[in-house]
Amino acid sequence: MPYQWPEDTDFALWELDVLDRDCPACGRRMYVCDHRYRRVHTLEGPVQLVCKLNHCPDPRCPGHARTKSPELEITIALPKWAIGWDVFCWIGHRRCSRHWSVSQIQDELRDEYGIKVSDDSIARYIGHYQVMLAARQQDPEALRRQYESVEEIILSIDGLQPEKGHETLYVVRELTQKRVWFAEPLISATADEVRRLIAKAKAWVESLGKPVALWLSDRQDAFVTGIAAEFPDVPHRYCDNHFLRDVAKPVLEADSHAKVAMRKKGARPAEDRAGGAQATGHSGVGTPGPSRSRSHDLDERATDGHVIFHARHRPSRHLVLEYCAAVRGILNDDQGGPLHPPGLRMAEALGEVRESIERNVAEQKGGSQNSNSAVWPAASTVGSKAFETNKRRSENMSRTSRKSPRPSSPASEPARTGGRRSKP
Repeated sequence: MPYQWPEDTDFALWELDVLDRDCPACGRRMYVCDHRYRRVHTLEGPVQLVCKLNHCPDPRCPGHARTKSPELEITIALPKWAIGWDVFCWIGHRRCSRHWSVSQIQDELRDEYGIKVSDDSIARYIGHYQVMLAARQQDPEALRRQYESVEEIILSIDGLQPEKGHETLYVVRELTQKRVWFAEPLISATADEVRRLIAKAKAWVESLGKPVALWLSDRQDAFVTGIAAEFPDVPHRYCDNHFLRDVAKPVLEADSHAKVAMRKKGARPAEDRAGGAQATGHSGVGTPGPSRSRSHDLDERATDGHVIFHARHRPSRHLVLEYCAAVRGILNDDQGGPLHPPGLRMAEALGEVRESIERNVAEQKGGSQNSNSAVWPAASTVGSKAFETNKRRSENMSRTSRKSPRPSSPASEPARTGGRRSKP
């Protein structure tokens, strides 16, 4: 479907003529026989191209029946495109370098440049850009120029599966120049298919004339046999990231089972007893509802970039709901990696929540302030950044918990919800 231009569009007029006007068949000078009008978007504004078409004036010449378009037209935009090369490269850069979504690209084009393009068209342009980028990555001349000063090559191969049930994308990368050589999706990673990829990498190495110093992978059986067959004298090492993940896998599985069991118990009973459904207006999110202003519930003051919430000005129901939201966020925290597993982070964070609850209970009874007021201040506080992070994590299941610092004021006490507590 052709692009629909608004009637009030103000176009800049660009006239293009044929540069080489000699007839390719007989050598006579060609003349203008027709005009073609074309409109495209550029980053400088909409442009209307007036392309002067030429042909040979001799009716007996074979070139008389064919017209020749201006050579510069292809440098402005490809045929049947509604955007110029500058807009096309802008879209590809935002997608591949900055990882913008299609909707972000669409909004920025409309707001910044006044270019209205459908999401389907943007997705099609991104596909064209990726094809061109892949061809550029595999250009032998460009590859040879990049590796002229490299003495040896280090290669790696890994399989990436964005979603379960989809094809696995096997990627071969060169690590000294941090360049992806090629990638192919494979339905089944058989030894023959994987060896074909490794043989392709060997052909690239031979074309460059550089020695391979090392291969890195997760040492799947297909990788081990394929690399040993194609590169018999090259060391094959275990990727340190995969090694740590494999070592920590039993611990991570145990952490996952423990979190599943704890989620079944959940914080819903405490929320129900605190009237969570009435406070929120809906189930599942333990945040105060809009019926009561936050300024009436909380007494806030800034301390080193954090907002302090005083327990004496906050209803107990809302305090319980905030603790429930923090616990839910901690249980949904799956970050940390093999060196700091989620189960350890969960235990530390839940321990600090327990300590904060105990201090609040003691403060409400009056025992903590009377016995040791210098050590345990009177009111419960929480840094807004850390607490809001745990609330968002309970909804998105992807945030990490953060630590709120101990306030210096003797009138406030931090209720830590996520980070490691530093001991005095």
